[in-house]
This record gives sequence, structure tokens and C-alpha cells, in this order.
Amino acid sequence: MSTHMKNKVSSKPLYRRVLLKISGEALMGDRAYGQDPKTIERICRDIKSAVDIGVELCLVVGGGNIFRGIEGANSGMERASADYMGMLATVLNALAIQNNLERIGLDTRVLSAINMMQICEPYVRRRAMRHMERGRVVIFAAGTGNPFFTTDTAAALRANEMGCDLLMKGTQVDGVYSADPRKDKKAEHLKTLSYHEVLVRDLKVMDQSAISLARENKIPIMVFSLHSKDAIAQAICGKGKFTVITDKGK
Repeated sequence: MSTHMKNKVSSKPLYRRVLLKISGEALMGDRAYGQDPKTIERICRDIKSAVDIGVELCLVVGGGNIFRGIEGANSGMERASADYMGMLATVLNALAIQNNLERIGLDTRVLSAINMMQICEPYVRRRAMRHMERGRVVIFAAGTGNPFFTTDTAAALRANEMGCDLLMKGTQVDGVYSADPRKDKKAEHLKTLSYHEVLVRDLKVMDQSAISLARENKIPIMVFSLHSKDAIAQAICGKGKFTVITDKGK
């Protein structure tokens, strides 16, 4: 590891294999729609910082910056068709992230839950595991491949299938609060929570099926902000501000 890299993130990672969920909205930057190249490049450099300290990393990316299935359904579109359109949006984002990661020297593979052989590999669990064992960053696209399931659920599912030690969700805020911190200045930052608390209090961390899946398989969920430099590597090393959701909670 270079001296420059040691200065950036000097601690030892607390987790060996991690799945990072990136929302489509996180790729917009200050734009109202689509992809912001500078934002994607910054996130990819943060991903490289995590890989450089020895973390095996895989990603699930959303598509809300391009198309949200639930919004299409709300406007009168048939729900299954709208969800498939949302899955295609995640592939566009996955390819953009792959391109940026490879430009900065990381070996990557995009695996899609919907077959599109000319663009990326089909998702096969053993193939994905082998890619990770060889040090590649694996990007899972097209959600679960099924309508009516969110990319949050896909993230929890793939984290289980890959044997991940941690499921990270990069958001616009640095953890879970008792209320919306953008609206309530007295909102309390919650450093730890239990899966049960999240479900009972209906906290909008991830959808309930994703929380339940993580709970059943005892995979901790870390909620943190993607906006700080080296936020991914710092959080994996236990530094910075974030919320961890486990079976124990507080």
C-alpha cells in the first residue's frame, strides 16, 4: 500500500467482505435528473480507497435518478412493466460506475439479474463469488430480476448470497435520526439500532423486506453519508458518523 493511501485511511478494516448499496439519486449530484459524471467519479474513487485497504467489495445500484418503477405505476403504468423499466435504469448506472472504476485501475464485472449478454454477464452466484475471490469489484444490476421488489431487497439478498460481513447503505445523511434532520434541528442521531426497532418504528432506512432478510441472516446494516471524502473506507474502519443496525441495537 502506498504512503499516500496510508495517510488517507490508516486504520484496519473491521469487515472483510462488504456490499455497498448506492441509490440512483446519489449519482445525480446537484442535477434534477440523470447522472453527474463528477459525482460518479468521486464515489468511484472512494470505492477504490476501500479496495486499497483490503476490503472485498460488491455493489448494488438503484435507478431512481433515471426511472422509478413505483412512480411509473402511480402515474397509471402497469406495475410490472414499470418495475422492469426501473431495472433497466439500474443497468445504465452500473455500466457508468464500471467505466469509472476501470479508468482508475479497478477490475470490475457487471452481473445482471436480467440476461443481456451483449452488455454484461448474467447473474450466477458461483461466478460472482469467483470474481470477488479474484479481487474484482462486482456490480449487481437489475435488482432481483423480479417486479415488486426494490433494490434495497436486492442488496440484502446479494449480501446474503455473497457471504458479506456488512451491508452498507450510502445515503444523503450521515445515519438514522429520530426525525428528518433537514426539517427538525432537534432530531437525534441514532448511533445504533436493532432490526426490531427499525421495523416497529417504521424508520425509512430500507424497505421492511430488506430489513427482515438482513435480520434473519444476522448481517449488520450501516447507514452513512456518501458525501464525505473517503466515507466508505472510513466507515468500514469504524471511523466517522454512521448508524449501525444489528440484532442487539443499543
